[in-house]
Amino acid sequence: MIVVTGATGNVGRPLVQALAAAGEQVTAVSRGGSDSAVPDGVRHRQADLTDPESLRPVLDGADALFLHDGGASAHLLSPQDILDIAKACGVGRIVSLSSIGVATRPQSASHGGMMRAIEDAVRQSDMDWTILRPGGFNSNAYAWAETVRARRTVAAPFGDVGLPTIDPADIAEVAAAALHEDGHTGQVYELTGPALTTPRQGAQALGEALGEPVRFIEQTREEARAQMLRFMPEPVVETTLDAIGEPNPAEQRISPDVEQVLGRAPRTFADWARRNIAAFQ
Repeated sequence: MIVVTGATGNVGRPLVQALAAAGEQVTAVSRGGSDSAVPDGVRHRQADLTDPESLRPVLDGADALFLHDGGASAHLLSPQDILDIAKACGVGRIVSLSSIGVATRPQSASHGGMMRAIEDAVRQSDMDWTILRPGGFNSNAYAWAETVRARRTVAAPFGDVGLPTIDPADIAEVAAAALHEDGHTGQVYELTGPALTTPRQGAQALGEALGEPVRFIEQTREEARAQMLRFMPEPVVETTLDAIGEPNPAEQRISPDVEQVLGRAPRTFADWARRNIAAFQ
């Protein structure tokens, strides 16, 4: 049995679908939601990574675990406690969702420090481990959905700065391979898309998928900062703005790892936009 935490999120949902389609027995774990949020035949259970003991009933008898990165609550995680419980329950393989910021922003407490602590615990767990370090997600564009629906506009800073953002479905497929195939133990995969995509290009791709123009409005850094502070802690906001406004070469590097694992090129932002355009209509 494979346990997937964060199972109703942008990576967890397609991961559960991929594993179920491959015939694996899957337990989908999330903080909330209902059985309707997972495919037929998949067991759904509620648990919270910030409360490791809540995982014990769902991990009992599991063979493998997909450990979600914890999102905004990552600083509340007790990774060693989670892993101790996983081992006690018989888990022998773990695939951990981390962040490319561990390598590119090691001095950042939000992007490097917290994820590094989780990675270190995973490496020292005595389980067969694989670490996934994606860059920015294409699904971050959902933040534009409201203004695209209402006014056919996208507002974002640094309109012509490109990053190799990745389709969460590609992350999920790499995770699925690492969870149910051999040959991935001890690997750290840096996961990116196939090309640099700027916010302006992202708006254009959404317009093409919609069949009508989407106007791009470039924000100042301060305008973007004020907007992001509504839902992100200040240290995370500052590091994020640095990374998207003045990315270092490592953050703009296009990694070969998706293609090496899956045998195909990663999907483009335009691919993601076409598949998810209903959210913007």
